[in-house]
Amino acid sequence: MGHWLSLRSRCSWRWAVVLCGVAALSTIQLYSFCRRVGSEYKKLTRVMALQPPVLTFEELEQVEYLTLLPPYGLKHPQTINLNDEFLNESSNARTIFFPSYGAVDPRKKTNTTSHTGLFYWPGKVWLDTGGNPINAHGGGIVFDGTSTNYYWYGEFKNGRTYHAQGSNTARVDVIGVSCYSSKNLWEWKFEGIVLHSEKTNVSHDLHFSNVLERPKVIYNEETKKYVMWFHVDNAAYTKAAAGVAVSDSPTGPFEYLHSVRPNGFESRDMTVFKDEDDGKAYLIYSSVRNREVHISPLSRDYLGVSGVTERALIGMYREAPAVFKYEGVYYMVTSGCSGWLPNEALVHEAEAVLGPWETIGNPCVGANKAFRAATFFSQGSFVLPMPGGERGSFIFMADRWNVAELSDSRYLWLPLTVKARYENERFTPFPLWSRVAIFWHERWRTPIKENGETYYVAKPYQLGEDL
Repeated sequence: MGHWLSLRSRCSWRWAVVLCGVAALSTIQLYSFCRRVGSEYKKLTRVMALQPPVLTFEELEQVEYLTLLPPYGLKHPQTINLNDEFLNESSNARTIFFPSYGAVDPRKKTNTTSHTGLFYWPGKVWLDTGGNPINAHGGGIVFDGTSTNYYWYGEFKNGRTYHAQGSNTARVDVIGVSCYSSKNLWEWKFEGIVLHSEKTNVSHDLHFSNVLERPKVIYNEETKKYVMWFHVDNAAYTKAAAGVAVSDSPTGPFEYLHSVRPNGFESRDMTVFKDEDDGKAYLIYSSVRNREVHISPLSRDYLGVSGVTERALIGMYREAPAVFKYEGVYYMVTSGCSGWLPNEALVHEAEAVLGPWETIGNPCVGANKAFRAATFFSQGSFVLPMPGGERGSFIFMADRWNVAELSDSRYLWLPLTVKARYENERFTPFPLWSRVAIFWHERWRTPIKENGETYYVAKPYQLGEDL
């Protein structure tokens, strides 16, 4: 009996040792797990701390939907094909896209230092300080540090719309490139035509019967010159070249130099992007019959292209590139190729201007499905930083082309925001992708600061309010 008790005691002691070992190992594993969770939580917290603050920007990022009531004599809105109505010159629904009332008139501004006034109304007629409709289509904006002025350049489409012989493409005769100046991006003074078309020499690139589209201007710090690039073509769109002009002043006159097919490639819808971090500039254009986008670095004086051409978005048929940079990442907003007709915008991103570029989707938010699928019935032209805005806030500039009367084409300026990606593995092992969003608003305004506070306004028009 005593021997049996002694044996059982030894077994119990051994089991106790085993159980203690298991408990100790479990404790160590639990401690290690908790440390890993805590470490990952701290990493995630650090990542979230890098995200742009949105407390004062939430108003512009609210999703605003568009409710359409059928104009008199039309069917229920659910049975209306907005794309067909957009193209139908006699449709009563065209007032949805091209309203004839309530022009944006800076001469009638009120309370510009309070929370009202200085509104952008996408799609409405926008007047300059002289009371005339702004005429600067397909263009872009340059900020001049010396004068602290913004300069807006674009196509001056002020002639009769007609179809070129043997072509179904609507056009107006070339008048030239217009320039407007502003201190606040809302009140624009007409500075004149800074690059004129050619009236008599039919062999000249800028003869009025040809094509001049999408002018963009950048400033060269070394040469102290303003350099303009644009799409130059013949009426049949077979020349497919890029033209360049230069000026000592932002308000011109610009001297036309020549046209070129960059490194021998076709060049149609295009833009110019200047990287402010290193001063290098790039010509970015649709090529190979619009099947792909090409990127060519410019020479140091910005007057020519280098021998390098990188191909991007191959086989995607994209045009109207608008390029900008945020947090070391490059972004490009493009449209599809459907002439004057609207289509779906796409955003692409890259870690270097020359690529590779990755498509991250349609950026349009709000309004309704038809509007989002057609870039709010517009085509992008330029993206610029929003003055006084939060980190990652920009203005998306676009044109709503009126095919029946191109001189009555409208502008859509809308807030664009970027939530950048962070791939540093010190923070998180999971990939975080960029989110680029263009928010629809019936009316909105850039920030106004009062008493140390920043105010945004983005709200639909209320019946009875002053326009």
